[in-house]
Amino acid sequence: MFLNSLKIDNYKNLKKVNLKFTKKINCFVGNNGIGKTNIIDSIYHLAFTKSYFNPSTSQNVMIGSDYFSINGDYEIKNRIENIHCYYKIGQKKIIKRNSKIYDRISDHIGIVNLVIISPHDRNLITEGSEMRRKFIDSVIGQVDKVYLKGIINYNKVISQRNSLLKYFFINRKFDKDTIESYNQQLISIGTPIFKERSKFMSTFIPIFKKYYSDISSGDELVNINYKSDLNDGSFSEILNQSLSKDRFLQYTSKGIHRDDLVFNINNNRIKNFGSQGQQKSFLIALKLAQFDYYKTKFGNSPIILLDDIFDKLDQSRVRKIVHILEKKEFSQIFITDTHVDRVKDALSLSKNKEEIFDLKKIKNNE
Repeated sequence: MFLNSLKIDNYKNLKKVNLKFTKKINCFVGNNGIGKTNIIDSIYHLAFTKSYFNPSTSQNVMIGSDYFSINGDYEIKNRIENIHCYYKIGQKKIIKRNSKIYDRISDHIGIVNLVIISPHDRNLITEGSEMRRKFIDSVIGQVDKVYLKGIINYNKVISQRNSLLKYFFINRKFDKDTIESYNQQLISIGTPIFKERSKFMSTFIPIFKKYYSDISSGDELVNINYKSDLNDGSFSEILNQSLSKDRFLQYTSKGIHRDDLVFNINNNRIKNFGSQGQQKSFLIALKLAQFDYYKTKFGNSPIILLDDIFDKLDQSRVRKIVHILEKKEFSQIFITDTHVDRVKDALSLSKNKEEIFDLKKIKNNE
């Protein structure tokens, strides 16, 4: 899978940009705020129909304009595919594939396979469990629409059960049969989700560990623990045991909506005991494992977006990452950095010739 060319109009701070890419390494360099990450984000937008950094579509329109347009020409399984995203303020976003408008934008998800690694990912370590659940659900849901539909339905039932618990509390009444009907829905939807998450993590964790070992030269021990209430018993037992507590709290305190991923380094939480370089290495290994998962499921190599990838990493880790990305299973790569010399040095041992785009020159030609 390759992105051959990209045309951008009025996306964030990019007025008019036309670019053609190599099939291996493409680098965007320039000062902070010049628009490097916005180019990366526009590529992400074409794949997932939304910004990675700002979910508000209207805020992605360049100030002073009333629309944005992103147009990409791809090579997917030896076929040329054109993807066009257009949005005008006050109107519905339009996604076209080969000039044909999607009836449902969600149908586009999965056409362009892509993995992004960004400083923004640090939220996976620093924020609460919801961020990590979203990560695992987005990875599995990208290839399994049934799983994704299950997550949506489960969240609806949880919301309804919570509303019922609150109603019972306020009105000082209780109907066990009604609660039981919601319990059965949670069990029938939630148990397969738990099994799928467990199955996914059993495959995902060894791949993640291998990548981290390659980056760190095997000097550090890392692990991910899948934490779930369902590890301690059946969903039915857990809901029954927590019912009194739920009635008091007025929400469902146990279930797969409380699942978490515990990130450890040398048997300690990486959030508290990992250096910035170790945390970044952890996240890179996490995303490279995601790449492997997509490659296996889709049968082709996803595009990789590396935003500010070399910052906070020592030279040894930088070279190890470049060596990993040199392998044949990795196809097209996009990199951003503030320092052109750092990029050239990092890629100096690469067997592939990189294309370097100077954002200052590009913006001067807008």
